Amino acid sequence: MERNRIRKLRSALIALTAASGLLLTGCSGGVGESSGDSGQGYGQTGKQDSGGGSGGYAPSVPDGSGELQDGDGSAREGTTEGATEGETEGEFAPSPDYLSTFALDVDTASYGYARRTLADGRLPDPSTVRPEEFVNSFRQDYERPDGNGFSVTVDGARTDREDWSLVRVGLATRPAGEEGERPPAALTFVIDISGSMAEPGRLDLAKDSLGVMTDRLRDDDSVAIVTFSDEAETVLPMTRLDDNRDQVHDAIDDLEPTESTNLGAGVRTGYATAVEGLREDATNRVVLVSDALANTGDTDADSILDRISDARREHGITLFGVGVGSDYGDALMEQLADKGDGHTTYVSNETDARKVFCEQLPRNIDLTARDAKAQVAFDPETVAEFRLIGYDNRRVADDDFRDDSVDGGEVGPGHTVTALYAVRTKQSASGHLATATVRWQDPETREPHEESGQLESKRLNDTLWDTPSRFQVTAVAAYFADALRRGDDRWPTLPAAPTLGELTERAHDLATTTEDKAVHQLAEAIDQARRYKD
Repeated sequence: MERNRIRKLRSALIALTAASGLLLTGCSGGVGESSGDSGQGYGQTGKQDSGGGSGGYAPSVPDGSGELQDGDGSAREGTTEGATEGETEGEFAPSPDYLSTFALDVDTASYGYARRTLADGRLPDPSTVRPEEFVNSFRQDYERPDGNGFSVTVDGARTDREDWSLVRVGLATRPAGEEGERPPAALTFVIDISGSMAEPGRLDLAKDSLGVMTDRLRDDDSVAIVTFSDEAETVLPMTRLDDNRDQVHDAIDDLEPTESTNLGAGVRTGYATAVEGLREDATNRVVLVSDALANTGDTDADSILDRISDARREHGITLFGVGVGSDYGDALMEQLADKGDGHTTYVSNETDARKVFCEQLPRNIDLTARDAKAQVAFDPETVAEFRLIGYDNRRVADDDFRDDSVDGGEVGPGHTVTALYAVRTKQSASGHLATATVRWQDPETREPHEESGQLESKRLNDTLWDTPSRFQVTAVAAYFADALRRGDDRWPTLPAAPTLGELTERAHDLATTTEDKAVHQLAEAIDQARRYKD
């Protein structure tokens, strides 16, 4: 009873302080500033079926005794999320802060591009390495919900560093239904035919895969094709496939690389074509196939992005970005997809391209959730500090979690989303550690929904390498991304980070255990990186 009285008193004092801070902020700051700057505070979140309300009750103040350390155990300069005020910088949130909020992301392009770069004999630029896209490139075994929405799985394991654990938040949508169960699709393909697309593994892959995909789409689906080089052209307006497949095939076969890359014109014409051919009863999507190396016309990312944002808000048209090429504008493609409420992937060979165009795209045309966001509330009684691994460009202000006008991520059936945290628990921590909540809007009615999952300290009893294989794959993927970014001071090293040699052994063992081709490819990529770094 006494402990509860003290906690309530402490929370009341901090709530009063926070309210005073908001008044001061209102006098000195602009409206809507820094939506990616998480004003994080520990909040109690639970299942809720409608909008409104605050992010939770006021946070308690942490002891601030922890400090982030490198994988070798040495202390680092700087701070962590949940560390003492005055020590914070970069991605680490100020004290008292026990909330972490981000938009869901199912992108995988960063991992695909890293594999291509390593196969070409060089290490990827650290700025192109996004750990969440490495982690989300692998199959998970999360329980699936029965209907639209998400299931929430929260688990974790202890690392070899004292009091440090990896905590996994897993979100899953229902399995993809039969092909006939989805709504019809209205797909506008915006295809880069600039000179750089003549390189093997670019336009040739796209043409072959689009041709096969055309034969696999349903009769009530529609396709439009826009091409761009120095200018953009609609070579096929929105056309129902039905008896017109030969016309679509002819348009694909006629694609040939020409001159420079006017990506801005391609996006502008592509969205205009999608709006002109808009189908109210269908999933309307723009599919951008490009190396995203804009060098002619409008090359300013912000103005290109504005066009996407307008079409998204007015017509609900989403974007699917498909990256190609050994030289690839990764950052621009990611920005385009984020602004267009979509996601990105990367293809480097015929197998990748067939999988994306012929399996993933037709199967996942449907949407199960719009503007999906997740918020994880860590308990200050048991958690000393924490850090979200990746999602650097997907952070959302904590106060915007239940603001449904703030963009989240679009997720379809058959998807999983994984977020991994490095968490330092307090000495002898027992009981509740964290609550993870996902919030989304129904794709048709825009009605908001929430679902939550809990994590208790007893779930951290297992050591990392004694956990089920899929958890280990998640950890290996995250540690691999961490190793590729190591040496760049923008990102602190994960706790208990293995060497690349150790990761290679772990990945090969997991490839054997899971009999998963994707995990085998991960082991090969880690081995290549090890050779280049040695």
